[in-house]
Amino acid sequence: MDSDYGVPRELSDLQKQRSLYQPELPPCLQGTTVRVEFGDSTTPADPAGAHVISRAFPHTYGQPLAHFLRATANVPDAQIITEHPPIRVGVVFSGRQSPGGHNVIWGLHAAIKCHNPNSSLLGFLGGTDGLFAQKTLEITDEVLATYKNQGGYDLLGRTKDQIRTTEQVNAALATCQNLKLDGLVIIGGVTSNTDAAQLAETFADSKCSTKVVGVPVTLNGDLRNQFVETNVGFDTICKVNSQLISNVCTDALSAEKYYYFIRLMGRKASHVALECTLQSHPNLVILGEEVAASKLTLFDITKQICDAVQARAEQDKNHGVILIPEGLVETIPELYALLQEIHGLHGEGVSSDNISSRLSPWASALFEFLPPFIRKQLLLHPESDDSAQLSQIETEKLLAQLVETEINKRMKEGTYKGKKFNAICHFFGYQARGSLPSKFDCDYAYVLGHICYHILAAGLNGYMATVTNLKNPANKWRCAAAPITSMMTVKRWSRGPSATAIGKPAVHPASIDLKGKPYE
Repeated sequence: MDSDYGVPRELSDLQKQRSLYQPELPPCLQGTTVRVEFGDSTTPADPAGAHVISRAFPHTYGQPLAHFLRATANVPDAQIITEHPPIRVGVVFSGRQSPGGHNVIWGLHAAIKCHNPNSSLLGFLGGTDGLFAQKTLEITDEVLATYKNQGGYDLLGRTKDQIRTTEQVNAALATCQNLKLDGLVIIGGVTSNTDAAQLAETFADSKCSTKVVGVPVTLNGDLRNQFVETNVGFDTICKVNSQLISNVCTDALSAEKYYYFIRLMGRKASHVALECTLQSHPNLVILGEEVAASKLTLFDITKQICDAVQARAEQDKNHGVILIPEGLVETIPELYALLQEIHGLHGEGVSSDNISSRLSPWASALFEFLPPFIRKQLLLHPESDDSAQLSQIETEKLLAQLVETEINKRMKEGTYKGKKFNAICHFFGYQARGSLPSKFDCDYAYVLGHICYHILAAGLNGYMATVTNLKNPANKWRCAAAPITSMMTVKRWSRGPSATAIGKPAVHPASIDLKGKPYE
């Protein structure tokens, strides 16, 4: 593979300092004995979908929860594993770069070698494409040396995040059989873990001995449920973005003449935008979940921003900072319906140049109303999970333009008496994605890597590594494994193009709870 994957990095002094940090392990993961206690068999969060899920996953549905215990725990029926024959494990980055991903691999490697030095860990180069093509790199201490506690995914790289079609699943199966893998660890978010569950089921059905394990790593923070408290990377992304937003807030205060429209990464759910709001206190945030719940149109949102700008102008404040989640475009009803038509035409093989002429009359009218730059972006081909290319659609520029037009109109009518409206737009996505992981993400990812080995030692298939009690110090963290099928729900209706068909079980992204504490 003619790429730079796995080559030693040249580290700055700060990176060198960070690479020396040794993450903490909770007591239940220390030593060379694996103690596991099995709970009751699991049921999905949505009981109504249980029948559909159990039929789709006959081999991996209803498996018990597994808890890993410390040496001093007195649990009579715990399974104690002291024999650790050498094993071969594969690991792949599936899903977008998220700070801390490298530490999952480090933790997994450390656990594998500590239980049997003859075991080996193979990293697939270039994400899922490398998995299908059987391109591997053996992970060693030397290879890991310059990637410990570092951001990015450049140790192994990634490509599109899916293992979904029959050809892809068969290619993954062939890889695991040819390389004689005992385990395959898939690092990613909701889509990747849904694929991991499907892979585990297929492997069990094909009598393939490879066990599949998922790890919750996504900067969007939307892989949350009764077993998963947060995701690797979310803490870092929010801290780095909040620092950038705070810098912009200070800048706005200094010149007192600009409104900054800042779009944040985070896909469909607005978790990143909400957390950054709580950390950096901008003047206004528009959350996708609020827009969807109140069915706000593009006009409603524009009016909401204009009213805020006008109210601030009356207090002689002609500056401010407005946060916008990248998923907003899919929650505004009319834009969402337009996207659905465009994606439907893409699906029929219509080229981007001809789509505008094939739209229905109302969609065509909306399309023509939008500025040319947005039209071009809405026509982009959908992502691998069939959703819009949210990172490429400049919603912040669209809103800034609509607000400016409305403020100028109000100025002419004499209802707005402030200074001329000046907007500056930013998209904070890629800046934070490759940043050095926070101490929390370093520890959390490293611990999850260790849990992956414990899951494989216990012979479990189709499980996700989980840690709870995360708000306490690491020595009080509770380490466990939950079947991915128990996190699944079945969509009975669809809010936008997505990877999962209606009626098909999947791990769905968790939205902000509008009755929850953070939102309150």
